[in-house]
Amino acid sequence: MYGASAALQVEAALGLGPWDVLHQGISERTGLSIGVVSIIVGALVLLLWVPLRQRPGLGTVSNVVVVGAAMDATMALVPDPQALAVRIPLLVAAIVLNGVATGFYISARFGPGPRDGLMTGLHRRTGRSVRLVRTGIEVTVLTSGFLLGGSVGVGTVAYALCIGPLAQIFLRVFTIPLPEDPPSPVVARSGRRRGAILRR
Repeated sequence: MYGASAALQVEAALGLGPWDVLHQGISERTGLSIGVVSIIVGALVLLLWVPLRQRPGLGTVSNVVVVGAAMDATMALVPDPQALAVRIPLLVAAIVLNGVATGFYISARFGPGPRDGLMTGLHRRTGRSVRLVRTGIEVTVLTSGFLLGGSVGVGTVAYALCIGPLAQIFLRVFTIPLPEDPPSPVVARSGRRRGAILRR
C-alpha cells in the first residue's frame, strides 16, 4: 500500500511527499527508477541506525525492499493521466491510501520504517522533541529533492497537511489491543488458593 500510494502520487504529477521528492530528484539525475532509488535510500538510512543504536525489525527490512518494488510495479501498470480531472482524484486516492497503509503498518508492530527509525533515534540521542527532529529531517529531504529536480507542488502541501490526521484515524481503526495477562492463582497465607489477576 505504501508503494502503490507513492506511485499514484507520482502519476498524479501534482507534487510529492518530502521523501519521494528526494527519490524522484535522485532518479532524474541517475536514470534509475524511483522505486530502485527508494530501496537504495532506505538501505542507506538504515545504516544510520548503527550509531543511533536502533534495532530493525521484520517491518523495517521489509519496508526497504517491498515499498520500492511495489512502487515500480504500480507505475508500470497505471497509465500516465493527462487530464487534471483525473489527476486530482488520483492525488486524493494516493494520500488516503498512504494513511491506510500507515495505520496497517504501525498497528502490525513489526518495527518502524528506516526513515521513522531515524527520527526516533535522533530524538533519543539529541534530546530534541520528535516534532523538531521530524521537521528538520523533512525540510532537509524536501529541499535536497527539490534542488535535484523533484516535483514539489500542491500535492506536497496536501500530503503534509493530511497525512497526520489520516494516520491517526486509521491507527484507531486498525490497532488491535494487546491481550491482557491471563488470570493466575495466588496462594494465600492460609494455604487456600484465591483467584486474582497479576499484572506486570
